[in-house]
Amino acid sequence: MAAGYESEHTRFMRELLAQNPDWVAEQQRGRALWWDRKTTADVADIFSEGRKAHHAYPYDVNFKQP
Repeated sequence: MAAGYESEHTRFMRELLAQNPDWVAEQQRGRALWWDRKTTADVADIFSEGRKAHHAYPYDVNFKQP
């Protein structure tokens, strides 16, 4: 890959962000809203429940819960 190569998409995004510099801050606010959150112990417990092994066929009438 050539060191000076820049794809059309990268060039397009650079130009678009240069024309709209406030979009970067808006993008960071959106990310903080949806992704950058601290988890609580309650949420961690809920997620750990999903990691437990499941019975291969849970609809079996002879299936006994552990």
